[in-house]
Amino acid sequence: MSVAGFKKQFYKASQMVSEKVGGAEGTKLDEDFKDLERKVDVTSKAVVEVISKTSEYLQPNPASRAKLSMLNTVSKIRGQVKNPGYPQAEGLLGECMVKYGRDLGEETNFGGALVDAGETMKRLAEVKDSLDIDVKQNFIDPLQNLCDKDLREIQHHLKKLEGRRLDYDYKKKRQGKIPDEELRQALEKFHESKEVAEISMYNILETDIEQVSQLSSLVESQLQYHRQATQILDELSDKLRDRMNEAQNRPRREYTPKPKPIFDFGECDNQSTNGGYTTSVATPPSRNSELHFLHARLSFQKTRCESESESVCQRDGSQATCMKWFTQYYQ
Repeated sequence: MSVAGFKKQFYKASQMVSEKVGGAEGTKLDEDFKDLERKVDVTSKAVVEVISKTSEYLQPNPASRAKLSMLNTVSKIRGQVKNPGYPQAEGLLGECMVKYGRDLGEETNFGGALVDAGETMKRLAEVKDSLDIDVKQNFIDPLQNLCDKDLREIQHHLKKLEGRRLDYDYKKKRQGKIPDEELRQALEKFHESKEVAEISMYNILETDIEQVSQLSSLVESQLQYHRQATQILDELSDKLRDRMNEAQNRPRREYTPKPKPIFDFGECDNQSTNGGYTTSVATPPSRNSELHFLHARLSFQKTRCESESESVCQRDGSQATCMKWFTQYYQ
């Protein structure tokens, strides 16, 4: 930085401190200029806020909006022209309906209705994508261009004007210590910056017909979207109404229960049923088989008793004891 530039920055800083801290009064701008500045400031804030809210209107999900913004930035870095689209809620709902409708079967009443509704939702998503493109091209992009160029240029002129005002006021307070030519040049630069800033603000406020035209484009895009959406939903409503009428006029089928099988919970043949119940009735045992089973049991008990009595007798050696034990056993 040159010596003259350093001195100018010092003058500005010194004058600003004296105004903020010491209460010194600077050069007053006229009311017309202040009114222009106030209107341009409001216009700048309005454009930034409207762009943000319009993006939220088109893309409600903040997470998807942030992801889309990141992907758009990456696409610009890579030089890709086509940007990835926003996942519309209608499209996601439509894909879900179509999937489960086909799982149920389009031949069923509910399954076919789900497929019809899902295809309609996917058409609505396409119409919403067209709305996004139209609004961004005809509304958001022009406003963003206004914000990035014209309004930013006005802010630059105002900042330059403020710096020259501070420089002029500093030199004016030290009149006599500073050459008159330097003071005169500071005043001329101050008026020059004021005129440039005033013309810029005046022009942007007088050409606000462009912003009205852009706002009209937004409304036209919305109207076109809602007309197409209404037409698509009317078609779906007619299809669903026809399905309901057809289902109501169709004779209802009565439920016929199947005959219940009768199971035998007796003994089962493990080899033939593999552990399950058999439906055949088991043949009751005959009288001869029962007698044969009883005779075999008595023979086993007699043999066991004789062997045990023999052991008792051998151990005791008394015939009376042997007979007593034998009699008690058979009782």
